[in-house]
Amino acid sequence: MYDQIREDTLFAMFYGGVTFMAMIASCYLLFRRANAIAPDITPPARLRRWTGLYFATIALSHVWYLPLFFKTSCDDILMTDLIGGVLDSITVIPISIVILFAMLQDHQRPLWPIAVMTAPISLGMAACVATRSDALYPVIYAYVLLMSIGLITYMVRATRKYSRWLRDNYADLEHKEVWQSFIVLAILLIMYVIYEYTNDGLVYMYAMQVICVVLICYLLWRVETLSDLNIQLAPAEAEVGSCQSPATDGKHQPADDKQQLSEDIPQLTKDIPQNTLDNIGKLLRQHCVDTQFYLQHDLHISQLSRAIGTNRYYLSQYFSSQGITYNAYINNLRINHFITLYREAVAAKRPFTALQLANESGYRSYSTFSLAFQQRMGQNVRTWMNSINLNP
Repeated sequence: MYDQIREDTLFAMFYGGVTFMAMIASCYLLFRRANAIAPDITPPARLRRWTGLYFATIALSHVWYLPLFFKTSCDDILMTDLIGGVLDSITVIPISIVILFAMLQDHQRPLWPIAVMTAPISLGMAACVATRSDALYPVIYAYVLLMSIGLITYMVRATRKYSRWLRDNYADLEHKEVWQSFIVLAILLIMYVIYEYTNDGLVYMYAMQVICVVLICYLLWRVETLSDLNIQLAPAEAEVGSCQSPATDGKHQPADDKQQLSEDIPQLTKDIPQNTLDNIGKLLRQHCVDTQFYLQHDLHISQLSRAIGTNRYYLSQYFSSQGITYNAYINNLRINHFITLYREAVAAKRPFTALQLANESGYRSYSTFSLAFQQRMGQNVRTWMNSINLNP
């Protein structure tokens, strides 16, 4: 195989181009703070740094495998491949998992499990180097496959939990959801594992470089278009006390003692009296519905709780008692507002577009509005408009 590679000038150019591309992408993320792809979005700094480091390891990986294209001895080729495997197992593989964790911003996950997870790969590859043999490769490949299955299983559960967390805390989900990204990355991971099991021939070497290009482009886009959810959801953020209207002079328990406050939170979210939940419903009608506060972009549940004079935990419990999420509550209000605007525009025979009315209803993205509308009304916007025009 390597004889073919040495004679293939096109592959050498492609290989060097991918290396240079990874280096440029790494320098861009690590040293440039501006967002060139989506200037109006501030991406998570932690994800940006780790992804930049990951691109650097891809470039370095291409460098330490480069001697394979010049060596002719089978022993030298084997040792270069084994050493490259050791270096990959302590850089490329764990950092790629860190990136998956960093995309989930509901809380900062510890990194030590990643070291424990990837340590057997490093030890296995080190043993191969020590024995100058690839006899352990089948065992290592089997472990990588099992680890990949376990990681995918964990990420499916974590991503579903993350999506629920978003819907419980954010009214607008554009530039926040990551499940599509996880699907793409999982497919690339599966392709990589398949490549490792069928590593034979020049076609597979080209395929690996193509995977690298797709991975670099996709991760670069993902980092630049994912919003930094830097709103802290710590208990100290919300005043803990009875539900009070902003207009009242109700006293809230101070949040100076964070430890005591944290201990009180579980009790707050249990056994809330029905009259308290009913009062929250009244406050929402008074300070969210009547004032059209729901039209505010990127409205977080903590902002709404402060606006109505309660705490986030009571408000979350109220939505749970109603069988809806915070996101669904805000979307229902916005869709109803859109319907009202549409009927008024039709009645007054004013020119309008669905996009314009969606923007006036609190949506920045028409695709987000369209999805929310279909979920709320059971049909797409165009079909609904046509039915209204036929049956005014």
